[in-house]
Amino acid sequence: MAILIDTPMWPAHGTVFAHLVSDTSLAELHTFAAAAEIPERAFDEDHYDVPERRHADLVRRGALPVDGKTLTRTLIASGLRVPARERAKSLATPLAQRWERLLPGRNGLGDELLERWSEPHRRYHTGAHLFAVLAALDELTGERPAPRAVELAAWFHDAVHTGSAGRDEEDSALLAESRLRDAGLAPAEVGEVARLVRLTADHRPQAYDDGGQLLCDADLSVLGREPKGYLRYTEQVRAEYAQVPDELFRAGRASVLDQLLGLDPLFHTQRGRTLWLAQALLNLRGELAHLRDPQQGSRA
Repeated sequence: MAILIDTPMWPAHGTVFAHLVSDTSLAELHTFAAAAEIPERAFDEDHYDVPERRHADLVRRGALPVDGKTLTRTLIASGLRVPARERAKSLATPLAQRWERLLPGRNGLGDELLERWSEPHRRYHTGAHLFAVLAALDELTGERPAPRAVELAAWFHDAVHTGSAGRDEEDSALLAESRLRDAGLAPAEVGEVARLVRLTADHRPQAYDDGGQLLCDADLSVLGREPKGYLRYTEQVRAEYAQVPDELFRAGRASVLDQLLGLDPLFHTQRGRTLWLAQALLNLRGELAHLRDPQQGSRA
């Protein structure tokens, strides 16, 4: 594993900046940055932006100086480079436009939700995840849009995210109840949105629950990413729990994977199974094998 830094050449704020990356692990990158007292706000999804005045110090601390092309090639090869379509900052405008179509005239609520999805401690549960869930709903429903309650539940399902499983889903549901009631939605629709949000705690909708099946399949669509995309997801999840020691994280993550592999079905809609099931099973089993034996298991 190595931390790489390129030549400072990117102008901003009266100076030029370099990029700091890891060739293997976001957790390693965040640990290095914290030790070097680089602020969290300098992190941009797969790298830190660092001013020229810090370059020599970071090299002394162990960062390997390389040219920009080498850094980019290394980041791509590692699987950690976040493509433009997944970058939360680039998705702010399309998300705002989508919210306006969903609930016209409630821009204040949309802005609040986008601020929540942009909280600095988030690494996976960002606006990019929200956008991916909404895009997955589109894939599941085709030309017919998802019911408004389902799409609203997608917006609210991780609006509260502190890393507390179960509690976050409940708090997100309570937030939905409060904000949508204030927005003037009918009590039945408010209740349906909150019910759907609570389902994302265990992803076990009933066979007759079309809305729940759509939301749960869209939320878990990340499991069916191609291998490098799945690796980015696992690295982002690990980074959200950077404060947890490796041994405890591996045990906790393995438990989550066991629960996911125990879901029958993992995807509830026929379309979801067609799109994501086969790759999801490969990804989950590969990650679980790696967690239990890092020398033998594949990470994706």
